[in-house]
Amino acid sequence: MEHVSLFLTKPTRRYPTKIFSALICLIACLPFFLQAKFVIGIVGKTKNDSFYIQSYKGCMAFAKSHPEITCLYDGPDDYQDIRTQALIINDMVKSGIDGLLVSTTDSDYLVNRALKDLYEKKIPVITFDSDLLPKDSRYRMAYVGTNNFDFGVALGNQLKQITDKNTKNICIQSGHQTAPNLNERIAGVRFALSGQSEQRLSGQNGWSEFSRCPLYSLGKRGLSLEQVVNIVKMKQPPAFVAVAGFAQFNPQYVELLTPYKDSLALNEITIISADTEQIQLDALHQGLSSANVGQNPFEMGRLSAQLMFEVIVNDKKPAKEFYYLDFHYCQQANALTCTINH
Repeated sequence: MEHVSLFLTKPTRRYPTKIFSALICLIACLPFFLQAKFVIGIVGKTKNDSFYIQSYKGCMAFAKSHPEITCLYDGPDDYQDIRTQALIINDMVKSGIDGLLVSTTDSDYLVNRALKDLYEKKIPVITFDSDLLPKDSRYRMAYVGTNNFDFGVALGNQLKQITDKNTKNICIQSGHQTAPNLNERIAGVRFALSGQSEQRLSGQNGWSEFSRCPLYSLGKRGLSLEQVVNIVKMKQPPAFVAVAGFAQFNPQYVELLTPYKDSLALNEITIISADTEQIQLDALHQGLSSANVGQNPFEMGRLSAQLMFEVIVNDKKPAKEFYYLDFHYCQQANALTCTINH
């Protein structure tokens, strides 16, 4: 019996020691758990556009009240480069992200070169600003941003309010030829002017598209501005409608358009542009744009981050597939008050 009692007393000596050791380890590791982060990658079509920087700020604003979340921002530096966008996303995956927010430049390329891999790795994706094509929708959980067809209609309606010419020619400027959101906006412009969205304007309701248009700039600021100047310096220029703000993001826009200020005031030249970044509003206030229709990039980033937080932290999927945000109208008279840029 003495041997048995000695055998039984050994565990009672060791067991509290194990508990004590475990508690010491837990206390020592507690700072690590408290500082653990869920990383949300956010990738725009271009990195240096203030539009996507605002979306990043929206993500950071959400993360400020949720310290377990951090936002990792990147994108092609200077223009809409579909290959670079996919490579950046793949690098993010290698570095370790828990979710991705992305604005689509080319749906097919993005899916095949990046998003299929995220899908297999069960890394959730939410698109903002520019959605995937409907056939690729399974590779993202939701879309947050503007209803781009309606946005194009709004641009077209602004043009109708300004133009009083009988013969109405128009030149549409876009970015990348495959960008889903920009193509939807072109369709919306055509619908507003002609009642159909499938074909180029060729006289419907008096509207025709200039033979060299649409112009595609790939989002290159220099090329975008060059395209604007080449149109407005024509003897009888068509109305210029940009479905993205690339030309007006160029810091030389004011300098190069100032010679045409009087013609703009007389509606001999019409320039209507998407987006209302501060640099654009400054130009509009100076009378160097006819009108701008703006979006809410900050809220795109904030709401996308909120939805992604629910997915990766609480395992709660978005309640809807589409989260459409409002847009706003800016003219010279209200250029200083029509929106807030972050």
